[in-house]
Amino acid sequence: MFNGTSNVVGMSLRNELRGPKQNVDDWYRYMQKGAEAVHAGNPDVLVILSGMSFDNDLSFLTRSPVNVSFSNKLVFELHWYSFSDGEAWRSGNANDVCGRITGNVERKAGFLLDGGSPLLLSEFGVDNRGGNANDDRYFGCVAGVLADWDLDWALWTLQGSYYLRQGVFGLDEVYGVLGWDWCKDRNTSALSRIQALQPPFQGPGVSNLPPYTIIFHPSTGLCVLKKSLMEPTLELGPCNNTEAWTYTSQHALMLKDTLLCLKAEGSGKPAKLGIVCTDSSSKWELISDSKMHISSGNNGAAGSLCLDVGTDGRSIVTNPCECLSRRQDCDPESQWFRLVSSTRSIASRIPLRQLPHQFRRWKIM
Repeated sequence: MFNGTSNVVGMSLRNELRGPKQNVDDWYRYMQKGAEAVHAGNPDVLVILSGMSFDNDLSFLTRSPVNVSFSNKLVFELHWYSFSDGEAWRSGNANDVCGRITGNVERKAGFLLDGGSPLLLSEFGVDNRGGNANDDRYFGCVAGVLADWDLDWALWTLQGSYYLRQGVFGLDEVYGVLGWDWCKDRNTSALSRIQALQPPFQGPGVSNLPPYTIIFHPSTGLCVLKKSLMEPTLELGPCNNTEAWTYTSQHALMLKDTLLCLKAEGSGKPAKLGIVCTDSSSKWELISDSKMHISSGNNGAAGSLCLDVGTDGRSIVTNPCECLSRRQDCDPESQWFRLVSSTRSIASRIPLRQLPHQFRRWKIM
């Protein structure tokens, strides 16, 4: 049972139970029995319990907890792929589908976090060849949930190919991080998107900073930063260089410990930092079923404006909110941002409050 093997930290009892014979009574009977067997054989490892219906459903745990003789070692696991919901991502409105499926995942597994139980997304991933609309829309949604819930996860999969699988020699694994020959990354941009999710945002082993908010852009894996100390504009950049934001009860997004807030300047214009934070252009709401459109509601003739990524792929602008519901042929990913709570250490910078002379370069907004 790998006793004394320090890099074996947990054992999962059964992968993806499914089919007409699966049932709750047998799940409790054999999962509890298996958990006790693993614990007896190796008391140092975590015991990981999967759900039913291809590991998509743990909702039965709301009715009865797992009963074992040991404590503080059980972990529950979840699998979540785009194809778990057929072609829903391709055929539906991405915001509607993201909101509905996230609600289902919360009902079937996410509720465990509310009770303090460890939950591991032990399989998720996409076709790394790219060009799959179902996967592309799914990934932006699941990455936002991973950041928001601060879930631990395992990506399917490392291998680029198989000696023999399904009767095929050298079968290509299109979900693989590595290419077919195992010599290089299959898709470097896909890897870069998950880097921000690798360290936890909160929890044991993370710094003891008071919680602050980051503005995370799931489809790129980047966060919203000040462009420079000299300018009030914003851009996407590495999340380890993030700004610390505060989302106030008045719905302002303030740079923490400063008088500066995020403001909408108009359609197609850069979002900026300003010091007048009580007008409508500095009020931001989370709209759409995905809760990832950040909207400044009253902007005159422009109507509701949402944070967006500029045509350069880096600058932060505001544009009319798109794809909020119903439309199926619309891609909202550039406007998807997630407000995420974090206690991570922030890369050292000169605080804005120590540079009052720079404000003379900024217009009052």
